[in-house]
Amino acid sequence: MRMRTRREVPERPLPGAELLTAEAVRLAVGGREPLAGASVRVRAGEVLALLGPNGAGKSTLLSVLAGDVPPTAGEVRLHGRPPAGYGAAELALHRALLPQSAELSFPFLAGEVVRMGRAPWAGTPAAAEDGAVVAEAMAATESAAFAGRPFTALSGGERARVALARVLAQRAPLLLLDEPTAALDLRHQELVLRVARARAAAGDAVVVVLHDLSLAAAYADRVVLMAAGATVADGPVAEVLRAPLLSEVYGHPVEVLPHPRTGVPLVLPERG
Repeated sequence: MRMRTRREVPERPLPGAELLTAEAVRLAVGGREPLAGASVRVRAGEVLALLGPNGAGKSTLLSVLAGDVPPTAGEVRLHGRPPAGYGAAELALHRALLPQSAELSFPFLAGEVVRMGRAPWAGTPAAAEDGAVVAEAMAATESAAFAGRPFTALSGGERARVALARVLAQRAPLLLLDEPTAALDLRHQELVLRVARARAAAGDAVVVVLHDLSLAAAYADRVVLMAAGATVADGPVAEVLRAPLLSEVYGHPVEVLPHPRTGVPLVLPERG
């Protein structure tokens, strides 16, 4: 397939518009099939949570959605085109990916790491906003205080917030976040999901891999539940987060109770 080298700056999506679709995606690696029929639709203006037990294929699916890993079968389309049809710089204007771990071999300052998120905009009129965008992203993630510290000297939680700030600074209309709360304390878990909600409210699409089902229920508009590399359920929070389905998928009995004030589902493991 011919690669496009000219960058096409994406227009802001209309609310509810489908930015990304994956149909019956399969991936075979070394005799294994980490994806075995996963499908998902990602819409502008919503937070979509990918849920499922360890090994369900959530992170692998996110890599396929990002265009980092081509599927063995099935189809992925970003704005109607397969990710392989974009050049690297143009793809970075359309989607931003936050991997599970952020590692750097060189001691770049935290502020420099966030500024790397602006690389796709070099040579465009938006490059004039680099400084303001970086400052806004670091303020949103409460990472401005260590902008001048080496990234390698930061704690795991601090690195996670800087990595998220880099993704925010990229200003892509689609954010793919792989376990962004894993290394964070309670306060910053809530902060990250509030940022995700704010981006969705501004019209972007956010796909986030989470393990905390109650956190997903509190902030997601829609959830996709995965097991054994396939999509098991896809729908609004209240429709998918049901005790019988979750107990079966996770192999452990759970209770789903309404929050006493908000009514949002709370998912609790049953304990003897």
